[in-house]
Amino acid sequence: MTTSEHLRRGRGRAIGEGVTWASRWSLRLLLVAAGAVVLWLLIGALWSIVLPVLLAVILATVLWPPAAWLRKRRFPPALAATTVLLAGIVVLAGVIALISTSISSGIGEVADSAGQGIEAIQGWLVGPPLNLGQGQLDAALQEVVTQLQASIAAISTSVLAGVTGVASGVVTALLVLVLGFLFIKDGPRFLPWMRRVAGDGAGGHIAEVLQRIWATVGGFIRTQAIVSFVDSVLIAIGLLVVGVPLALPLAVITFLGGFIPYVGALVGGGLAVLVALVSNGFTAAIIVLVIIVVVQQLDGNILQPVLQGRSLGLHAAVILLAVTAGGTLYGIAGAFLSVPVVAALGVVVRYLGEQIDDRVVGGAA
Repeated sequence: MTTSEHLRRGRGRAIGEGVTWASRWSLRLLLVAAGAVVLWLLIGALWSIVLPVLLAVILATVLWPPAAWLRKRRFPPALAATTVLLAGIVVLAGVIALISTSISSGIGEVADSAGQGIEAIQGWLVGPPLNLGQGQLDAALQEVVTQLQASIAAISTSVLAGVTGVASGVVTALLVLVLGFLFIKDGPRFLPWMRRVAGDGAGGHIAEVLQRIWATVGGFIRTQAIVSFVDSVLIAIGLLVVGVPLALPLAVITFLGGFIPYVGALVGGGLAVLVALVSNGFTAAIIVLVIIVVVQQLDGNILQPVLQGRSLGLHAAVILLAVTAGGTLYGIAGAFLSVPVVAALGVVVRYLGEQIDDRVVGGAA
């Protein structure tokens, strides 16, 4: 056999092995993609069950530290779970009462100053540098009115759907409370039960992964709550100094928005600037915008690195894409749950990588 024939056959074998390798991995990727699609469809079909379970797990991770503290003081598990849940409900009710009082007292001020604010905005649009004509503004306003009149039927349907959604939300909240109580009360018994059912091999891996997910998600939620609280307090102080009405509700929106990275801060900050613009004028809106930017810089460059660190091990682009995908598929609940879910998936991927590395090192030895 000549050298050229040997080289030709060798190239043929190499190409064949490459095609075989690519085919195997393509089939594996297709199977993984098919499994992901089936999982997505299953979650969508069972969303009314999946959502309360996920929210209850997050609730349990937040309330577990005080419950564990009570259990160390000889509180029975059921009493400890009941105590922390009732305390959480009392705190939530107090916040809602404060928000309601603030809204009822501040909405009149906003309404009184809204006319002047809108006139100031119109004057700014008509004047330099935009120099928009009054006719253009009137035409735009008339177009908005026409669209609203044409959408009366759709608005009525949305109101009815909203009533149904409120009823569904009440049922979901009750289910979350019941499941959260059970998770807090019986949580420590779950991992030993999993080891007994699945055996030492698979059960040990599952228990380790679940323990890491619990620690990661719980740490993220609790730390994010601290960061969001600091942000909301600073922004509330700034709004009060500037004299913007509805400072407390806007601070609460900022706190809740902190659990939806990037998007939540943008929405909460934009709403605060809009209220300042309508009620206090353009200068106040600029001041509020500067305050929000400064607070967000403090959050991103000091609070987050110090408190949160890199505990999630997720790139900012991954978090942003996860929030976008979750919000698109499942609304506000999906946006809120996207980061904990992706963080849990990251824990699973890292654990699998550790196991692969251990096998490679063990095989080489």
